[in-house]
Amino acid sequence: MAALRAYTRLRDTSNLRSWLLTIAHNKAIDAHRARKRRPLPVEGVGEEATPAVTLDGEPQLWDAVRRLPTKQRTSIVYRFVNDLPYAEIGRIVGCSEAAARQNVRAGLASLRGALER
Repeated sequence: MAALRAYTRLRDTSNLRSWLLTIAHNKAIDAHRARKRRPLPVEGVGEEATPAVTLDGEPQLWDAVRRLPTKQRTSIVYRFVNDLPYAEIGRIVGCSEAAARQNVRAGLASLRGALER
């Protein structure tokens, strides 16, 4: 199908065989890469969900995050733990996208200062 779609854009028809083999080769590589990205089936899933982020790993960092003002703390958690875009963070927190960026920036600056001490 890819070859048929690309045929109209073909300029030189002198070596159709190598053109077609190149497309087939690229499609085979794409299929191989896609197979590696697919999830593998497992026997069973545990009953208890595991948290995406454990607070045990960096106790100093999480203590510093807990001490941040509410808007900075929630903005940082939504940005770096939940990986949300700034527009979504602003909508959740109740501010503009620019204010959400500022909350994250100010929170990171506070964290850096707290962890350097």
